Amino acid sequence: MKTLLRTLLTALSVAMLLMLAACGGSSSGSGSSGGSSTSLNIAFLPKAINNPYFDTAANGARQAATELKGQFKQVGPTESSAAAQVPFINTLTEQHVSAIVVSANDPNALAPALKRAMQQGIKVVSYDSDVAPDARQIFVNQANSEDIGRIEVQILGKLINYSGDIAILSAASTATNQNTWIGYMKDELAKPQYKNMHLVKIAYGNDDDQQSFQQTLGLLQAYPDLKGIISPTTVGLAAAARAIESVGKGGKVMLTGLGTPNLMRKYVKDGTCPEFALWNPADLGYLAYYAAAALVEGKITGKPGESFNAGKLGTRTIGPNNVVLLGPPTVFNKDNIDQFNF
Repeated sequence: MKTLLRTLLTALSVAMLLMLAACGGSSSGSGSSGGSSTSLNIAFLPKAINNPYFDTAANGARQAATELKGQFKQVGPTESSAAAQVPFINTLTEQHVSAIVVSANDPNALAPALKRAMQQGIKVVSYDSDVAPDARQIFVNQANSEDIGRIEVQILGKLINYSGDIAILSAASTATNQNTWIGYMKDELAKPQYKNMHLVKIAYGNDDDQQSFQQTLGLLQAYPDLKGIISPTTVGLAAAARAIESVGKGGKVMLTGLGTPNLMRKYVKDGTCPEFALWNPADLGYLAYYAAAALVEGKITGKPGESFNAGKLGTRTIGPNNVVLLGPPTVFNKDNIDQFNF
């Protein structure tokens, strides 16, 4: 009798375990086709950490993770270099996260490590600054690259009456997005209305505040007749504004580029940088997380023409070259800057 009872209890225990396992599997896959909250382990790798721009993007990604009941983490180097990013990619691959979302300091240097991650089933999304196309499934672009490059020249042209020597203060010399934008800046400068504007130098501050500050001082010293500077980097723009003011040239050497309202508010109001452009980096991080989640859950593969839900940003469609576009840049000036807080 005791033997029979033990047998029945054992059978009942096994049955209960099987039922629990079945329930767990059903819960794990609920609400998606091949993915769920438990499988959304998405890591962001910016060009560098402790950068206000990428911190804001991370906040947007966290919001998306909360909405999708997924996991989010951000890791990265303290300096903007591709060599410093590679070990983080390798570690994330070893951890077998479900997706890596990366902003590249160099499009090709990161490619081998990202390809190894993809070979192990990890989804790869680039955002902000693209990698080689065969090393990712999707690039979430903040805005049309041509629009970004041209609008910065257009703003500076108005500020200096389309006449005088100008310089560009970029981030890293290998940064994909910076070089693409600069290419369109040069193309815009070739138009007849800019015939009296002359690009004398492209300097690189490597997205480092002190390097960018010193590079700006170097430009001001080397070109005493400089009329304007374009800095298509949020770190560079704020550092350039400080440098210009430190030598008493605020409002004399005009400044524009890409910046965040909270960093640039003072300089907009005092005339050092009357206008600049950007998009909402929080929305960029938010959209990148949703794109990565859609890949992980098998809702999209990254092919042009596919669409996915991006929460508060609505339905997004993948365009040519596997690019998802956030939207047009916004121009900030004294009339609207207090409407924004990032």
